[in-house]
Amino acid sequence: MITLSSDFGSPYPAAMKGVILRDSDARIVDVSHEFPRQDVPGAAFWLREVLPYFPPAVHCVVVDPGVGTDRAAIVVRVGDHAIVAPDNGVALPAARAIADDGDVIEVFEIETDEPASATFHGRDVFAPMAAAVHEIGVDSLHEVADLVRADGYEELAFPEPTVSQTGASGAVLVVDGFGNAITNVPGEAIEDRFGQQVRINGEPAPVRRTYATVDPGQRLVTVGSHGNVELAVNRGRGDEAFRVGAGDRVELSY
Repeated sequence: MITLSSDFGSPYPAAMKGVILRDSDARIVDVSHEFPRQDVPGAAFWLREVLPYFPPAVHCVVVDPGVGTDRAAIVVRVGDHAIVAPDNGVALPAARAIADDGDVIEVFEIETDEPASATFHGRDVFAPMAAAVHEIGVDSLHEVADLVRADGYEELAFPEPTVSQTGASGAVLVVDGFGNAITNVPGEAIEDRFGQQVRINGEPAPVRRTYATVDPGQRLVTVGSHGNVELAVNRGRGDEAFRVGAGDRVELSY
């Protein structure tokens, strides 16, 4: 299969699907086309959380605020997976999450003629390459025309939290569609405090395992499926209740 991920919304992904179906017999699966617009770290977070659950596939990722510039386009191979993406760091966290022990991450640069459009490389560069990789096979990337081994590539590192005996200092990585503010603070920071209260940026909030253990509209601090501390509201928006957004600092104290 070929998976598609972007911040395009609609209808741009349809053109990418048309190219892939024209050039391959791949089954196409949409991951999301609603990633935060031009938010490379946000997309990288979600890809890291989602792509490891797929069977072997070619993943075409286009969150590309540098489209039309001299940023490179790459194919990242890890195990039986390949990620076709702009060289802005968006692919590497997912590649590392996919990797099993012993897997080597290989990065190839796409060398193509001037694409038809300077603003839609998803259609003109990434979709055709995803189809080409699918047709020739992930194990044969060295045989794909227009691919050469990359001398280097852009890294992306998420901010590191600080955890102490009195709390933690971190940041909001992303806000999901429910309004849950997902932080970089590891869940272990509150694992022995369920049923108690902590302070978030100076204000008290209960620590609970599930949303429904507080009344509708009430705030809570929990550990999400990603394993990180999450600021939430039962049947409401945690970002609004805690007055935070992606990139904002979070001070958690006991």
